[in-house]
Amino acid sequence: MFSNIVHIDKIFFKLIGVLVITMMLKSCGVYRKTDAREFPPEPEKRIQKNLEEGRGFRVFGDNKNQGGTFNFATSNEMWRASLDVLDFMPLISADYSGGLIITDWYSSKDKKNESVKISIRFLTNEIRSDALDIKVFIKECGSEANCEINQNNTNISDELKVAILKRAAKYKKEIVDNQPKKPKRTVGSIYPGG
Repeated sequence: MFSNIVHIDKIFFKLIGVLVITMMLKSCGVYRKTDAREFPPEPEKRIQKNLEEGRGFRVFGDNKNQGGTFNFATSNEMWRASLDVLDFMPLISADYSGGLIITDWYSSKDKKNESVKISIRFLTNEIRSDALDIKVFIKECGSEANCEINQNNTNISDELKVAILKRAAKYKKEIVDNQPKKPKRTVGSIYPGG
């Protein structure tokens, strides 16, 4: 008789435990009511939909949809202008989300013993002079094994900054000019056509 009571108590406590956990999960938002019509019945299609929405990941395979959404880089005038100004130089890294452009070493045909490397860090998306941190490195080589690298931020970085700001302002003006104009309201016309 005593063992039956203990057995019933164990079942009772397990049932209470399951109910408590279910209530906690429901209140935390883990479980939410969904409409079955919104989700395809095939698992492959559900997985693909979740990956497209950025809700999942793949251990092996293509992870290109992972990580959410970002603004397209060409919508930022400063970014576009910087890439256009540095178009003649090979790039090592162009990280839009990190706001950094780094070029490879570049040397002109005239000065084969001198190379230039440029890094541009974006401090803000606004078109203004303090939005860019430009560093210019110059490598001068006497022979193959004897090279000296110096950071030169005076003339070249100022010229780059001015060129980028001018081009970014031009892009911004083109965007503003291409936007449809709103009709002007007159003082007496509250209603359309009146």
